[in-house]
Amino acid sequence: MKRVFTIVAWIVVALLGAGALGAIAVHRGEPLNAIWFVVAAVCCYSVAFRFYSAFVAAKVLALDDTRATPAERHDDGRDFVPTNKWVLFGHHFAAIAGPGPLVGPTLAAQFGYLPGTLWLIAGAALGGCVQDFVILFFSIRRDGKSLGQMAREEVSERGGFIAQLAVLAIMVILLAVIALVVVNALKSSPWATFTLAMTIPIALLLGVYLRFVRPGRVLEASVMGVALLLFAVVAGQWVAESPSWAHVFTLSGLALTAAIIIYGFSASALPVWLLLAPRDYLSAFIKAGAVFSLAAGILVVRPHVLMPSLTRFVDGTGPVFAGKIFPFCFITIACGAVSGFHSLISSGTTPKMILRESQARFIGYGAMLLESFVGVMAMVAACAMPPGVYFAINSPPAIVGATPEVAASTITGWGFPLQAQTMADTSRAVGEQTLWNRSGGAPSLAVGMAQIFSSTIGGDRLLSIWYHFAIMFEALFILTVLDAGTRVGRFMIQELGGRVWKPFGRRGWMPGILISSAIIVGMWGYFLYQGVIDPLGGINSLWPLFGIGNQLLAAVALVLATTILLKMGRLRWIWVTLLPMIALVTVTMTASYEKIFDANPRLGFLAGANALVAQVTAGKIPAERIVETQRLIFNLRLDAAVTAVLACMVLVLVFEALFQWYSILGRRREAVLHESPYVATRWAESFSGTVHGDD
Repeated sequence: MKRVFTIVAWIVVALLGAGALGAIAVHRGEPLNAIWFVVAAVCCYSVAFRFYSAFVAAKVLALDDTRATPAERHDDGRDFVPTNKWVLFGHHFAAIAGPGPLVGPTLAAQFGYLPGTLWLIAGAALGGCVQDFVILFFSIRRDGKSLGQMAREEVSERGGFIAQLAVLAIMVILLAVIALVVVNALKSSPWATFTLAMTIPIALLLGVYLRFVRPGRVLEASVMGVALLLFAVVAGQWVAESPSWAHVFTLSGLALTAAIIIYGFSASALPVWLLLAPRDYLSAFIKAGAVFSLAAGILVVRPHVLMPSLTRFVDGTGPVFAGKIFPFCFITIACGAVSGFHSLISSGTTPKMILRESQARFIGYGAMLLESFVGVMAMVAACAMPPGVYFAINSPPAIVGATPEVAASTITGWGFPLQAQTMADTSRAVGEQTLWNRSGGAPSLAVGMAQIFSSTIGGDRLLSIWYHFAIMFEALFILTVLDAGTRVGRFMIQELGGRVWKPFGRRGWMPGILISSAIIVGMWGYFLYQGVIDPLGGINSLWPLFGIGNQLLAAVALVLATTILLKMGRLRWIWVTLLPMIALVTVTMTASYEKIFDANPRLGFLAGANALVAQVTAGKIPAERIVETQRLIFNLRLDAAVTAVLACMVLVLVFEALFQWYSILGRRREAVLHESPYVATRWAESFSGTVHGDD
C-alpha cells in the first residue's frame, strides 16, 4: 500500500510540473502569475533528483561507500579536511552559486521569460547537474585531482596539457567578470560596501570558534553568524546615514578593485578552515534562506510577470547585449543551467573534503538543482518589475541616451512605457542616488527582489532595507565563487609550475602557495581593471566572453567525463554525458564564431574595434576621448584573440578525445583507467555524518 501511495504521489508531482511548464510555454496575452514558475521548478527538480540522479548514481557510476575518500586518506588540516556533509553542501553550493544564476537570467530576460526559464530547468536537470555529479565522483576516485590533471591522464598527455592551459585561461576570465559584477554592485554604495565588508571578520570569527573554541558546534556558530550578518545589514543603513562613515565606505570602482584583489589573495593563501569554509557555509545560509524566502514571497504576493514571454529583441538587437536567442541565451544563462566553472569546484576543493562517495549525489547533483532554482527565482524577480524599469537599469547610456528624459523616451519607443520620474522615485525608495544605467544585472535583480519582499513584510517603509539585503545576498553569492575559484586557480598554477620545478607543486610549501596565489590574482585582476575602466561598463563586452568561456569549460568537463565512462565500460550509458557535450560544443562554437567575426559592431569584437578605428581616423572622436577609445579598441581585439584561442584549445581536446574513443572502440588501444587504488574506509557508517561539526 505504501509503495502504491508513493507511486501515485510521484505521478501527481510529475503531472503538476508538466502542467506548470505547459502554462509557462503556451500562455499569451494577459500577464502570467509567477506561481507557475515556482511550481514548475520545484516539481521538475524533485522528479529529476529522485529518479534521474538515482539512475546516474546506481547504473552509470556505481558509487561505493566502502572506499576511503581523499579526505580520509590525505587529511592534512589545510586542503584535505574531512567535513560534515551539510557543511560541505553549504560550501559547495556557496562556491558554485556565483553571478551566473543571478545575473545571467536577469540579462537574458531581455528576450522574454520563456527561453531562459525552459533552459534553466531542462539544462540543469539533464546537463549541469550531471556534469557536477560525475566530475566530483571522478575526482574523488583520483585523489581529488583537478580537471586538467584528469584530462592529461585519461585523454592524452598533449590534450590534457592543452586542457590545463584552456581551463586556467577560462578561469581567469570567469573570476574577472565575477569580480566586475561585485564592483558594479558596490560602487558608490556605502551601505552595501559596509555590509559585505563585515562578512569577512564574521567568517574569521566563526572559523576560530569552530576550530578552537567550540569544535563541532555547527548549530551554535550558524545562529551566531546569521544574527551578526543580519545586524550588519541594518548597521549598513546607519553607516550610510553618517556623513563621516559614509565617506569611508563610499568607494570608487578602482578602490573596490584593489580591495577585492587583496581579499582574493588572502582567501587563496589562508587555511581553508579559517576563511573559505566558514564564509561559504555562512553564505549558504543567507543564499538558501533568501531564495526560499523569495519563493515563499512569490507564493504569498502572487506577482504577475510583466515581461512578455518573447520580446522584440529576439532578433539580436537587444540593448542589454547583442545577439539572437541561439546561441546567446544559452551562454548568457550559464551557471543556472550548465556551468563549466562548477567542474573546477567539483575537482578542486569539494572532493578533498567529502566523506563518502554516496554524498557526491546529494552534493554534486543536489547543489546544482538548488542553484538552478535560484536562476528561476532571479528570472521571476527580473520579469515581475515593469519592463521599462528593467531596461532603464540594464541598458548603457550609449544606447538609450545620456539623460533620464532621452532614455525614458527611447525605452518608451521600444514599446515599454517609462517616465523619468518613475526611475527617480524608485531610486529614492531603495536608498540609491540613481538606478539609471546600472549594468551588470545585480541592481535590477535587487530591485525586483526588494519589491517582492516588501510586498510581504514592511511595505514601502522597508524597501531600502530589502534592497540592500538583496545586494548583500548577491555579493555573497559572487564573492564566495571568487574566493573558492581563486583557490582552485592556485592549485592549477601549482600543478603547472610543478611540471617545471617539482617543489613548486607541493601543496604544503608556503612560498609556492604565496607565489601561485599572487600569480592567479594578478591575472584576473588585470581583466578586472580593464573592465572597471571600460567606458561601456565592461559587462557589455565581458559577459558574453564569460558565457562562452564558461560553456567551453563545461564542454571540456563533459569530454573528459565521456572518455572516462567509455573506459569504465559504460558504453550503454554514455549518452548521459555525450548528448550534453554535443549540445554545448555546438552552442559555444557558434557563439565564438559570431562574437569574433559578426559584421555587427555591437556583436562582433573585430567589427566593433574596426568601427572605432574608422571613427578615430575620420576625426569623429573628441581629443579628450582618444585614449579611452584606443583602450576600447585594444580590449575588443584582446577579447577576440582570447575567444579564438580558447575555442581552438577546446577543439584540439575534442579531436584528441575522438581519436581516443576510436582507438578504444576499435580495440587498437587498451582502456586504462587512472583511478587511485582501492583502500577500504576505516570510518564507521555513523561517523560520516559527524565529522567536523554536528550538534
